[in-house]
Amino acid sequence: MSDTTRPPNRLAKESSPYLRQHAHNPVDWYPWGAEAFERARREDKPLFLSIGYSACHWCHVMERESFENDAVAAVLNAHYVSVKVDREERPDVDDVYMSAVQTMVGRGGWPLSAFLFPDGRPFFGGTYFPPDDRQGRAGFRTILEKLAEAWRERRDELAKGADEIVAEVENANRITERTGREALSAATGNVLTATLKRTFDARHGGFGGAPKFPPHLALEWLLLKGAEGDSIARSMALKTLDAMALGGIHDHLAGGFHRYSTDERWLLPHFEKMLTDNAQLLSLYARAFVLTGRDLYWRTARGIGDWLLSQMRGEEGGFFAATDADSEGEEGKYFVWPEAEVREVAGSEAALFASAYRVRAEGNFHDESTRQATGLNVLHLGDEPSAEEEARLAPVRARLLERRRRRVPPATDDKRIAGWNALTISGLAVASSILGEPRYLEAARECARFLLTRMRDGEGRLLRTWAGGEAKILAFLEDEAYLALALLDLADAEPDALEAKRWATEARRVVTGLRRRFTRPGVPGFTFTGEGNEPLLVRTRDLFDKAIPSGPGAAARALARLARREGDGVLAAEALAAVEEVSGLMERAPHGTESWHLAWEELRTGGLLREAPAAEDGAERVVGEDDEEEAKGTGPEPAGGPVRVSASISADRVAPGEMLEVRIAVELSAGWSLTGEKPLAVDAWGGPDLRCSAVELPPRRTVRHEDGTTELGYEGHVDVTLVFDVRPGATEGEHPIAISLRYRACGEGTCLPERALALTVPVLVLKR
Repeated sequence: MSDTTRPPNRLAKESSPYLRQHAHNPVDWYPWGAEAFERARREDKPLFLSIGYSACHWCHVMERESFENDAVAAVLNAHYVSVKVDREERPDVDDVYMSAVQTMVGRGGWPLSAFLFPDGRPFFGGTYFPPDDRQGRAGFRTILEKLAEAWRERRDELAKGADEIVAEVENANRITERTGREALSAATGNVLTATLKRTFDARHGGFGGAPKFPPHLALEWLLLKGAEGDSIARSMALKTLDAMALGGIHDHLAGGFHRYSTDERWLLPHFEKMLTDNAQLLSLYARAFVLTGRDLYWRTARGIGDWLLSQMRGEEGGFFAATDADSEGEEGKYFVWPEAEVREVAGSEAALFASAYRVRAEGNFHDESTRQATGLNVLHLGDEPSAEEEARLAPVRARLLERRRRRVPPATDDKRIAGWNALTISGLAVASSILGEPRYLEAARECARFLLTRMRDGEGRLLRTWAGGEAKILAFLEDEAYLALALLDLADAEPDALEAKRWATEARRVVTGLRRRFTRPGVPGFTFTGEGNEPLLVRTRDLFDKAIPSGPGAAARALARLARREGDGVLAAEALAAVEEVSGLMERAPHGTESWHLAWEELRTGGLLREAPAAEDGAERVVGEDDEEEAKGTGPEPAGGPVRVSASISADRVAPGEMLEVRIAVELSAGWSLTGEKPLAVDAWGGPDLRCSAVELPPRRTVRHEDGTTELGYEGHVDVTLVFDVRPGATEGEHPIAISLRYRACGEGTCLPERALALTVPVLVLKR
């Protein structure tokens, strides 16, 4: 934390707690924005960009060592325009420059340090830099001086390198072009399961070696496969959940989990506690309880949920972002224990507690940077306690928690992040149903109302952050996608059907806005930034899962879930197109694309997909079908059923400003008809560049049923014409038109359930 006796800099006016932590640094900080870049252009200086977040231990270390150092600050202020970014506020900025730094040095992390031209091109970067030269490694001050010299004397060389870095980042963004596409099938997920089995740490749980982060999406996948009967997947998931619940990464006193483990055994954590981790782990432990009925999972899930409600919820609404690793300038000081204090508090149960939680006189906690023993202990269990032992240990934990509360706690980053709160809604909603805890459901409802009311702008658009009474920064794809999924989880958890329908309606509204803002004409899938977000050096895609799901992957999953819930073939087609675009990536990098595999499973198992025969006139593949009566046991209409649908277009290509017709041919088998109040409903969506201006259906005719009754409907052959106007400024390239048909077919003495059928028709837009 900076010295508050110094005069404040520009960051004092920011709402982000992380930025305000640097408000009294001697560094002349700017927040990200046009003012900093304009000054750099005007004064012909490079920019120093520092990206971090409030719970980041090494961010605090670099602040203490360098940003509070008057000598270092003098060099920065003389030769650079310095910009501080909270990565949680601006994940778009973080994504661009993290990609650049990884391109330069082969690794990334926080604090992220990058040096930029005034137009934003990066020419040098890294992560944490020590203040002074040590062990042959240049210190931060040396780097600053050498780069300032290079800026003066070898700028052309720096510019050439910057151009190469930008080209590399842009190329990395085109990864789906290089990986191509693979056929999607029921076997697609096998490659993910096989990869997880191959990289699984059978001794300690998790995947790979140290450091170990909770593998949220991998665990969700393995629990899903375990529930389907894969005993190996089940045991891998439970082994990992056991190791984390017993380990030091778990806060055994207050509940919840720390960010990650510095060792492979899940014992020695980095002590920050993130909302995102705990939101996802809450639902995972609840699902594991359903699968096994074990008390360990029930207690762990309840511990997370209770910690969220008691420690992370703001009075105004929503949940806080994180708590720090450090207190009183020391990492983990709030959480670790000398043996003598544990024995004092434990009293007559001291021997049992010290044995169960591996408390030793010499301590088990080592300083991360020096690896030296500290004489302090991180509480962790060697084995799951018996019911009798748990009854004796629980009161000791309560007394230790009360003692711990007398200490100076780590700082809390109290900003609310829309997407992270949405993940929390999902966790609470799922856990409320499984654990039978109405407090969790009500907390999820309140959080949803906070996002839908307090975190919107004047146009009704979702905003990214809320802090200090102010909501700001237009939401990114992950915020919208997580919110759509959260509202669907809330709808599933609601015991009241009317309330469930209201949440599902809100989910539909979010999905509608998401499709409008984050799609590109003629290109399947989604972009991380969208309409209204600040254009940056590169528009990134965010296709890979990290500590949180990929935004595009979550969006595809949201569309698939909503399509399944509502029988919406158009949404199914769009979700499928998005998944198909990354199918090659799913095959080549399965561990990292779990959200895409989960989206595909949603589509594949939801009765939404089938193949239909192509018509001779160029009909397109039918890519979606849903049966609204699936829960009653009726399956999807088999191939060769009574209704066949094909599509054709009036021209192979069309120019901006022209008109296009799409013709839908519906063929009914003899004796079958489409009847009802609306025998055939047709919807179409061509994105922002192709507007459907007319849907032309033939007039209904009198249909005579076998019992002699008559009604208006269709039989035989039905032609439907869709008219599309191509926007004058339409982007050249292939534009998919998504078409949804709803109908109910009757014949042979029965009426089938209403069907929703989706088609995609690609249209090539080229200038004449």
